Amino acid sequence: MQPSRQRADRFRYDGYTVDPGRGEVRCTYSTGGHAFTERYVFEPGGNWDDPAVGAAVRILFLMAGVSYYKTTAAHVIDLGDTASSAEERAFLAQYYRHGLAEFAYRNGIDLGELSVVGPGATPSPAHRYVPIPRRPLIPFGGGIDSIVTASALSGGSDVALCIVHPPDDLFAAIEDAAAVTSLPIVRIAREIDPLVRRSDEFDFYNGHVPITAVITAAALVAAVLGGRDAVVMSNEWSASVPTLVHEGNEVNHQWSKGIEFEEGFARLVASVLGPDLSIFSYLRSRSELWVAREFARLTEFHGAFRSCNRSFHQDEDERLSRWCGACDKCCFIDLILAPFMSATALEVVFDGHEPLQNPRLRDRFSVLLGLAPDAKPFECVGDVGECRTALLLAADRPDRRDTELLQSLRTTVRTTTDTHDSTAEFLSPIGPHHIPERYAPPDLLVDAH
Repeated sequence: MQPSRQRADRFRYDGYTVDPGRGEVRCTYSTGGHAFTERYVFEPGGNWDDPAVGAAVRILFLMAGVSYYKTTAAHVIDLGDTASSAEERAFLAQYYRHGLAEFAYRNGIDLGELSVVGPGATPSPAHRYVPIPRRPLIPFGGGIDSIVTASALSGGSDVALCIVHPPDDLFAAIEDAAAVTSLPIVRIAREIDPLVRRSDEFDFYNGHVPITAVITAAALVAAVLGGRDAVVMSNEWSASVPTLVHEGNEVNHQWSKGIEFEEGFARLVASVLGPDLSIFSYLRSRSELWVAREFARLTEFHGAFRSCNRSFHQDEDERLSRWCGACDKCCFIDLILAPFMSATALEVVFDGHEPLQNPRLRDRFSVLLGLAPDAKPFECVGDVGECRTALLLAADRPDRRDTELLQSLRTTVRTTTDTHDSTAEFLSPIGPHHIPERYAPPDLLVDAH
């Protein structure tokens, strides 16, 4: 087939199969003359004949298609023979438009007219799912957010971590931190179709997809197989803040970590499984500054966590076993922890490559702090206000008086921006959350919703 950069007319959901003996789910899709299969392998156990499991698998099938839709950015999403309600199709249209807003922005594509069509029949309802109480499943990525959630929920309930990984390939950056928790781990092997990586050969569109949504859906299947009562994410308040606004439209790199997705996905799950399985973020009303303060107290994790994207490179030969110390994510994590961890401790964390000690990274920090004309980076980083507050707190530490870059940035922030002490605001709950009472910490029990 000759490569073509024209958008396809249609992206089709072809179907999915389940092999209970192997714990395998296969999801198939097609567009532009290409067929794709995404495969999941779950751990042994659970009743695959349970209608609730089948309903959860169907949701995973609906969410996972996004990785293949992007290859041709088709004008119409066709659910094929998959029954769906009008509400589900509306949610999927929102999911594709907002979850792929960054992809569309970078590729100059307008997804505003994207439509989702299907046979129109309402899916057969599952029997009401009745889980075992107090058995949460926590998708775990090894960063400060999921570590704080796991630590907070680890006492008094049957907690397990959920790790989604490529077949026969475990990320040390996740495994090292998971081992420190001593919690049981539910593993899911996810194999994307290798064809999707041949973008140059077939002239596919390429770009960011809302991967957190797919991981959440995979965790949902594992939770139902295990009789668990909650899938607990670790997405904080600032994940809902758009990265930029383009022609009046919000573009959010973290949309699938934001509250809009959380609420929509929770409604989708409740509509087919009932209200007893909770889908929520434990950190929804917390700032990154609050999370950093809590993480700083968890000293046992300081030598085990990594959030640098180079630690998760698909090519093992390109994967780093340490922080790179130069990317936007490294800069942000260093900045947000600097008020609460000593300069010596962070120098150890970054193995001698601490970003705040590197004057050449001034431009990266300037963007995080809103001091540059460039937009906030397309990364999982905090709000400008959080970053400025962290900067000012860190610069006031006695052990940071000689950190040249930090002090220089503080001077710029104070002389060029309208700043006030926002520490108390960011260390208090911000905005709504959907944590059920059985899991809510004491300070969120009043006016929780």
